[in-house]
Amino acid sequence: MEAAAPKILILYASYGEGHVQAARAIMDSLQRIGSCEVQLLDLMAESHPWLNNLTKFVYMQSFKTIPQLYGWVYNITRGMQAKSAFGSVLHSFGMRQLALTLDKEKPDLVIHTFPQLALPVLRRKLGMKLPIANVVTDFDLHGRWLHPDIDRYYVATEDIQQEAAQRGIPIERIVATGIPIHASFYPMSMSVEEAAKPQHTIPQPISGTTTLLIMAGAYGVLSGMLDICQRLSQLPQLRLLIVCGRNQQLKAELDALYAGHPDIYTYGFVDYVPALMRASHVVITKPGGITLSESIASDLPILVFKPVPGQELNNALYLEQKGAALIARTTEELIQHCINLVSTPSLAAEMKQSIELLRKPHPADQIARDILHQLVDKTPSIWTN
Repeated sequence: MEAAAPKILILYASYGEGHVQAARAIMDSLQRIGSCEVQLLDLMAESHPWLNNLTKFVYMQSFKTIPQLYGWVYNITRGMQAKSAFGSVLHSFGMRQLALTLDKEKPDLVIHTFPQLALPVLRRKLGMKLPIANVVTDFDLHGRWLHPDIDRYYVATEDIQQEAAQRGIPIERIVATGIPIHASFYPMSMSVEEAAKPQHTIPQPISGTTTLLIMAGAYGVLSGMLDICQRLSQLPQLRLLIVCGRNQQLKAELDALYAGHPDIYTYGFVDYVPALMRASHVVITKPGGITLSESIASDLPILVFKPVPGQELNNALYLEQKGAALIARTTEELIQHCINLVSTPSLAAEMKQSIELLRKPHPADQIARDILHQLVDKTPSIWTN
């Protein structure tokens, strides 16, 4: 009799789009490679809906209005221990809902793409032998991700792998796969149906013209967008693709300003970011881990504008140190970076060389194969329980 396909539960949170995008990328790979049965669960939303809405609101507002305070809290807790009083409180949310889900679904393995780690304590309480994996979705390592009872870690880089080991995680449990993104960022992985999809209103390349992709984030909160676009629109031989996310007001204002402009294209919330990136030469973006990973996969030099203190600033600083990104803290600095990249091809070429060193092939597939290798092939297991 053929063995049943593994059943896997992926826990995420909807603070921004990154955690759910990572969860969906892993789900797609597990289903495609291993025919797994995969369930996604927004644990905080299901277990504490009122508190989830409140904390999401506070999270978004802190980015907009009190970023320095958010960054201070992030950095002062970056070295937290999972079993400290603070860590125990953070990881206690959702335990009852999670117990009900485990009893109903009986998964073979649980994956976190957000560091809400109620499961290790629950597993001990229930005496379960249930493997747990964490997928870290930034180029920075906050202590919330680290727990001695997590069986496997998938991280963005070898640097994070080494840092996690230095902070007490056995290095054999940590794999530098890269951050999981959708398979469509790798054209060879696209299905015939995906490849045949219309390219919407994405312009074709023009010789001598640099295409600049501006990503305002899922909620369109990139600071100073109207001023940035106005300044960039005055530069010669530059075409702008502007993604406003769910910020309908921003898109409407840009449409009113640039209706009929031959070199400015505006978009709302789109599901064809891979095609937009393939049509571009440079990207301006918020430094979320997923978008940065998508840009790296697309071989795009990265300009980061006014990164918010916390994981986004730390992401940006890491990529800047590696030579893959440039940080601009003022509009004037951003415009100058754009001028330099357009006028000095060697600068963009150097950044692309740095990007190549960071690129990981098919992170979601790597994660899926590693998990399936242990669960299905019955080789000596990485799982400690």
